[in-house]
Parts: sequence; C-alpha cells; structure tokens
Amino acid sequence: MCLCASQSPCVSAGGKSVRVYRIQLWNYSRWFGKMYGFINTCLKSLVIERFGEETWENLRLMAGVQETFMTYEIYDDIITLRLVQEACKMLDVSSEVVLKLFGEYFFSFCKMSGYDTMLRTLGGNLVEFIENLDALHSYLALSYEAMNAPSFRVERMDDGRILLHYYSDRKGLYHIVPGIIEAVAKDFFDSEVTMTILNQSEEDERTGKKEHVVFHMVQKEKVTKRKAQTRQNNSEEEILEVKKDKEETMRRMKARYANLQLCPRKRSPWELVRSIVMLGQGNLRQSFTPSYPKTLWIEEQAFCNAFPFHIVFDSDLVVKHTGVNIQKFVPGLQTAGIRLDEYFTIVHPEVIFNIQSIKKFINSQFVLKTRREMLPEVQQNQPTLKLRGQMMWMESLNCMIYLCSPKLRSLQELEERGLHLADIAQHDTTRDLILLNQQRLAEIELSNQLERKKEELRILSRNLEIEKQKSEKLLYAMLPTHVANQLKEGKRVEAGEFKVCTILFSDVVTFTNICAACEPIQIVNMLNAMYSRFDRLTSIHNVYKVETIGDAYMVVGGVPVPTNTHAERVANFALGMRIAAREVTNPITGQPIQIRVGLHTGPVLAGVVGEKMPRYCLFGDTVNTASRMESHGVPDHIHVSPFTFSVIKDKGIFEMAERGEIEVKGKGLMRTYFLLKNLQKSDEQIMGLVDGEMCVYQEDLEEETDDLKEVSPEDMNAVLKVEEDAHKEVAENGNNHTSPPSPSSLHSDKSSSDHLIQFDITPAYDSPNDFKHLHNGHHSDGINTKFCSIL
Repeated sequence: MCLCASQSPCVSAGGKSVRVYRIQLWNYSRWFGKMYGFINTCLKSLVIERFGEETWENLRLMAGVQETFMTYEIYDDIITLRLVQEACKMLDVSSEVVLKLFGEYFFSFCKMSGYDTMLRTLGGNLVEFIENLDALHSYLALSYEAMNAPSFRVERMDDGRILLHYYSDRKGLYHIVPGIIEAVAKDFFDSEVTMTILNQSEEDERTGKKEHVVFHMVQKEKVTKRKAQTRQNNSEEEILEVKKDKEETMRRMKARYANLQLCPRKRSPWELVRSIVMLGQGNLRQSFTPSYPKTLWIEEQAFCNAFPFHIVFDSDLVVKHTGVNIQKFVPGLQTAGIRLDEYFTIVHPEVIFNIQSIKKFINSQFVLKTRREMLPEVQQNQPTLKLRGQMMWMESLNCMIYLCSPKLRSLQELEERGLHLADIAQHDTTRDLILLNQQRLAEIELSNQLERKKEELRILSRNLEIEKQKSEKLLYAMLPTHVANQLKEGKRVEAGEFKVCTILFSDVVTFTNICAACEPIQIVNMLNAMYSRFDRLTSIHNVYKVETIGDAYMVVGGVPVPTNTHAERVANFALGMRIAAREVTNPITGQPIQIRVGLHTGPVLAGVVGEKMPRYCLFGDTVNTASRMESHGVPDHIHVSPFTFSVIKDKGIFEMAERGEIEVKGKGLMRTYFLLKNLQKSDEQIMGLVDGEMCVYQEDLEEETDDLKEVSPEDMNAVLKVEEDAHKEVAENGNNHTSPPSPSSLHSDKSSSDHLIQFDITPAYDSPNDFKHLHNGHHSDGINTKFCSIL
C-alpha cells in the first residue's frame, strides 16, 4: 500500500471554531478525489488499538461514516477528512499530533498487511529507501490503479546536510511524513531521525498547485557500546576473554586485507584502512569503486534492438534517437528534429515537461503517455500507450536517456494496445510482471469478493443478533431470566418451593360498567396506559410481574429470586400503583380511575406449566388469600392481610391503619389492615423519579438460596390430583376464623400440599352471583369465568 498515506486528508490544528472546520472541509473537498479503503481501515485499526472500540464507534458516529471499509474499494477523501477532523476535536489535540501518530502506525499497519519484505528490500539505508518510494508506488499502481501517491526527492547539500523534498496534490498532509520516516529508521536501520521543516510552499505544476515541503533530515546511528567493567579485581578468565577478542578482531582484519582486489587507481593508506574495516554497528563493510570502459563496445543498431523502448533527447527535448519498437507504435518519432513533448505527456511525476523538472525528479520513475491526436488514424481508437522507466542525464552529451517499457497491468491491456509479449525485450522483466500481475489481479478480485461476502455476513450476523435480542427480551418478559435460559438450553425446569413471599393483586373498580359504556379501543388504550406505568414500577422495585388478565394485575416479591425485603418492595410497589393509577382517566367520566389492591404474605410453590405456551405459575393458598384481600378491599385503598402486616409493622417504614375483622370468603373472620403511606420515602422516590430513576433499594448482598428447594414431578402430580376436592375444602374452611399468624408461622419448613393452588389470575368465585358488588360495589360484576382453582 502507499507508504506515504497520501490517500488521507488532514485539517488544521485543533482548537479552532466549528465554522473554520467547515470552511476547511469545503476547501479540501475541492482538492481531494478518491482513495482506497486501506487507509480508512488503518485509521480504524489505530483508534481501536490505542483508544478502544467505544472510541471508534463514537468517532464514526460523529463523522457520519460507515462502520467498515473494503480494502480495494474506492472512497471519497471527505470520509477520511471527517474522521481526522472529529479525532482532533475528540482528543483535543492538533492535527499535527494526530497525523504524526497516524504516520507511525501506518508503517506498522503496512508491515502487518504483508508488505514487510517488500519495504525491507527497498534500500540498504534510509536515503536509498526514500529514493525508491516512488518506484514502490509505481509498482503498487498496477494493483491500485486509482492511487494518487506523492513524490519524494532527496537532496544532498555540499555542507553534508540531507534535505527531503515532499510533493503532493493534497495539502496539509506533510505531518504524516515525519511519523513514517522516523518509524522506518527505527525499525529497519536501527537509527533515530529528527526532521525539521525548512520551507513550505506551493508550486505551479502541470496539474495545478502542488504542495512542496522541504524537511531537514538528521539521522543518528544507535551504536552499541560495551559497558566498562567496574570491578576492582578482574579474574584471569575475564582477562583471557578480552585478549581472545582482540586476537580474533586482528585475525579478521588480516584476512579481509589479504582478500582485497586490486584497484585501478592508487589509494592513500587511510583509504586502505577504511576499506579494511568500516565501523557500522560492529560489521565489516566493503567499499566499491566502479570501473568504466574507455570505449562503449556496442553498435548503434544492436543498442536500439536491445532496448526497443528507449528515447534519447537533448535539453530542448529534441529527440536524437529511439528504440525500434517504440518507432513502430509511434511512427512520428522517426521524423528528425521533432520534440518529445509533441508526442508525449508526463503522467508521473506530475511536473511541467521541461528538462529542469525532469532533473529535479531524476530519481523518480517517469510515466509518459502518447498524445492520441499524434497517432495514426488506425490507432486513435485504441487505448493510448503508456511508458514507464528511468531518466538518466548524460552530462558530456548534454542529453537525457529514457530507458522504459510499456506500462501494462494485464494481458487484456496488452491485447487492447496491439502489443505482444514478443515486442518486449527478453531481458525486460515487464514480460514476467504482466503474467504475474494477471494472476495478482485475479487474486485481488477474489479477495474483494471475499471481503464483500464477509461484510454481508457481518451485517447479517449483526441483524440476527438484534433479532435474537428482541426474541430474548420478549421471552424474558414472559418468564424469569434463569427459567428462560434453562428452557433455551432444552433443560427441564423443576418446580421450587419458596418458604415466604408477598403477593399482590389489583383490579379496576367498576371495570365492567366502563366496558359496557365504552368502545373496545378506549378500554385497550386505558389498560395500556395503566399497565405501562405498572410495568415500569416493577423494574424500579425489582418485583416480578406474574400475569395480567383483563383489569387484573398480579405481582410477587421474593420470587423467583428470594429476598428479605419482599414485603417492603411489594408494599412500595402498591403505593406506586395507586399514584400511577391516578394519572389514567376514566373514558366515561374523565376522572382518574380507582384501583383496589390486596397483599398477602406466605409460602408458595412455583414452576413452569405447559409446553406450547409455557407460563411461570405460582401454587399455594397464599395466592388465594392475596386474591381475597383484593376482592374484599376498598376502592383506592391497599388492603393488607394480617400475615403481611406482621412482617412490615416492626420496620417503622409504613403508616398502617387497622380495618378490623371482616368475613373473608373461604377464610372466615380475618383482622385486616390498610397500607396508607411510606414514612421514609417521598412519592417521587417511590415512583423512581429521583436520582435518574434508580432503584430505591440496596440490593441484598446474600442470596437466600436455601429457601429454594427442588420439587419432584411426583409432588407436582400430587398437587394437581387434589384439584377435584377444591370446592369441598372451601366449604369446610368457610366457617373457620383466621387469626394473625405468629412470626414463626411465616418461616415454616414445610408447606402442606392440601393448601396448594394453581391460579390463572383473577379471584375464584363459586357462581356468577358471587361477583355482585361486594362491600359497597368494590368488585366488578358480570364475569362468569373461574380463573383460580382452589386445591
């Protein structure tokens, strides 16, 4: 991938106003074009690795860009610009810091992406590495055809300074360069580099304004120094080891001197010493001086055949001679005295076509393209021919030679331009490059398809996970979480006995009359408004909603998760229900509706009943008694059994009022109570409107796991077997009187199976006449279905 990361834009330093950022965004959008997803993927990887997934998600949402990027897909530069801009705002740093950090990481990302070996072989030192970057970009352009890479030029000054010239169509990217170069020097050449900006300007080139930044590059080698031994008394072994090292060094120096080749010129003694040993990280290095012939032993015709694609031109761009094959495809070059710029334009580097610009980028690969209008009519309908090669200046002849080959990416392009492999010299690696790149392009296309499929699978997987969460949310709304998880795993859910819990029933006063006078949709809207408020309260007080049928609402505390505060939670929930019900209006009168609430505390048996539509049901006389408390209650009051009263009376939390003894159907006389208010918490706290709707309870730190016992299927069958004797038992118990229980009775170790019931939701009555207004019309009439079976 393009090592200079030129595909990504940048913004000015952080701290500027939003308006300035928007102006910059518009300006950059005029200059920038397209780029590959490789850059954005690198930026995403950097943010995730350094700052975490959550930071990337926030940055992506703020920038308004997609979640993933395809490596070989082309994206608008504005996407990267937005990411960098929002990163500067989010981290509160300047773009210089962000871009330099990106440059350092981009080098590592290229290595991780499979370009490590390719980068290591660019040059033997840092200067050679930089000088060959343009050649690397030219090669990568075979795969990334739309890549718009910058150009680099190294200038060695007379005073020994090394200047790095950076040219780019995209402005403001130069802060990436120090990050990349410093990372390369540290990793590949074990050195430290300091880069200082000497000049920043804009130059008029062929394609318009091009940013030109000059860096002063100072490289410091990291020399490994031997640590001096500070021991006062060195042992004989250490002295012998040092002596042995010295003798080995001298032996290698003598062997190196004996193997030196004769040089064509006489050198000074100091030059001989330097050629023997060059101290560079402890390694011996060989100096080399080339030898040139006095006469070039090659014929003109043989040269033009050996290099069929070459052009020699002088400082005025006048063509002197060309290779044989380039004459075949551009016949106009055979005309004497023609200028090179009449038939070709420079594609890369994007400079003005003159000898000065060519000399400036002499170390870059040059790509020339034929002018269509100068070709024969037969070839004008064909794609234009591009040449890629090296410029070399011949000072003695005052001429430039351009050694080149056709720039082709595939066999298809070769055929479209009317070329054959035979037209390319056998020593030219372009022949092999075309064949190899043909396979490479096929691999890229396959990789691109795999990336698309991977992205599609990721999206499908994410959508599936969303739907799964919806299904689980619906399942958890119907069953307790641990019960639902066991059912999902295909396990059997055993029934459990809870020694003590508090159950609540409620219904709407005169609900039957309301139903008779209203449209069905009005009833639905009223119940939905009321139940939505009640459901919210269940989360605040951490009680379990068992079921709703019609206007009846049932809640239990201490089941399925045992807790010591079950009665307190349900009591506060009842107070919240009464407040919430006042917010719902009667469709007939327009006045707030009234509800009747009943509470009772005792043991229950809980389990899952059914397979097609499983329900988590409660069994026991506690359910029946709680239902009686509701049906014998008073409108807008919370009716509490003596069992519940005995649990919460000593806590000093609630204000209670004694109702007295009343006749309870199936229970006889019972001394009951009314729950009036909470003495310690306000209505806002009970409704969860304080501190961000936090729960008004401290979670129990110890779970009462001993209260839950497994019940065998035989015990469950025994419970169901006594259902047929339910009515007879009610008649027998009807003449009995019930007195308030002792505290020990609420914590008995065993519940009799004769008092277990299976319920649906609404209180049980023997006949339709039992629905007639009990206690001054406290219950709705007209319901003729038995919802509760007393065992």
